[in-house]
Amino acid sequence: MIKLTFEDLEFEEKDGFVRVNFLRNFFFDVERSALNKLGYNKAHKNEVEFKDKDARKKFDRLLDAYMPKLRSKITHKPAFYIHSYSGIPLIGSNSFGLVDRNTTLIEVKPVTGCNLNCIYCSVDEGLSTKKVWDYVVEEEYVVDEFKKLVAFKSVSGIEAHIGVNGEPLIYSPLLKLIKDLAAIPEVAVVSMDTNGVLLTKDLVDELAKIGKVRINLSLNALEPKLAKRISGCGKYDVEQVIKVAEYASKKMDLLIAPVLIPDYNEKEIGKLVEFAKKIGAKIGIQNFLNYHYGRNPAKAYEFGKFYELIRGLESRHNAKLVLGPADFGIRKTKKLPKPFVKGDIVKAVLAFPGRLPDEEVAIAKGRTILVRNCKKAKGEIRIKITRSKHNIFVGIPV
Repeated sequence: MIKLTFEDLEFEEKDGFVRVNFLRNFFFDVERSALNKLGYNKAHKNEVEFKDKDARKKFDRLLDAYMPKLRSKITHKPAFYIHSYSGIPLIGSNSFGLVDRNTTLIEVKPVTGCNLNCIYCSVDEGLSTKKVWDYVVEEEYVVDEFKKLVAFKSVSGIEAHIGVNGEPLIYSPLLKLIKDLAAIPEVAVVSMDTNGVLLTKDLVDELAKIGKVRINLSLNALEPKLAKRISGCGKYDVEQVIKVAEYASKKMDLLIAPVLIPDYNEKEIGKLVEFAKKIGAKIGIQNFLNYHYGRNPAKAYEFGKFYELIRGLESRHNAKLVLGPADFGIRKTKKLPKPFVKGDIVKAVLAFPGRLPDEEVAIAKGRTILVRNCKKAKGEIRIKITRSKHNIFVGIPV
């Protein structure tokens, strides 16, 4: 007998198949008949046992063959795994990888998907969404590519901002990712956006031990019924989120980051300001914006009116509420070169599905390109670039 032990996999025996849980919140199923051909005996937790001593290579090949069947336990959608041997660059997409907007803040996106369905979500994440694919990225690959980007910038005071399309706490290697990013000498802060539902006191303690960490908590109302309504999820427990926020504020930097949604939570914003003052947290109020691919329950305030409201709140509550890049130490850096710009015609290779039904993702010159209105799923393609800002590339077939 030979026992194979895995770090990122756990196994569950089912009738006729074995469920392989990957990075806790993803899975695929392998038929028992396929395993029996390898001399399968049994599986338990992170171990699988075979009668054949030479089963390791064969089992690894089997796992590779079944990985395309990966699905998310959170959103129930198929998921695509991006790793260092996949040949997929981590720059070019606004959904995964790294986004550099030519400042000391680098956005880190290791996963997509969310445990809530917030009514204002700018990227339409959660269970109720038009998106048909999720992505998850290998932790070591993210860190290695992040280090290369930091080396290119050649500056200190970097903020690694984990701001995913969804909820970062569904990414099981998140704690390791934060540790590894914080260990980079040029990194001064690792910040993380979260809705707080999956945040626990134990996790806060672990984050506090790392140091350099700031939590940006998306808390949009204190009144329970309204908070649930905004979250789009009947299981949302704002009282539990409040308790964790109070605990976290004593351990580390905490930013309360509500979105001001017209006709929904204007009356809650003042309460949130006082709550932040009470627990010693900062507060940064965001203006709800309308996005073509987002959820739009209201018409956004013009920025003039928004800042008028915020200035009024500043006066009434004696609190600084208008925050900008300088408040977080964000500075301009040299620009990462773009291999192509808007209007270019680019030859690329289609690599994997986009998140919407009519999208594919292509690769060219070390960048990914989101191809919209694409009917082709494989092979070479000519693309007209329609967006190239900040090395985020979108195009259409030509």
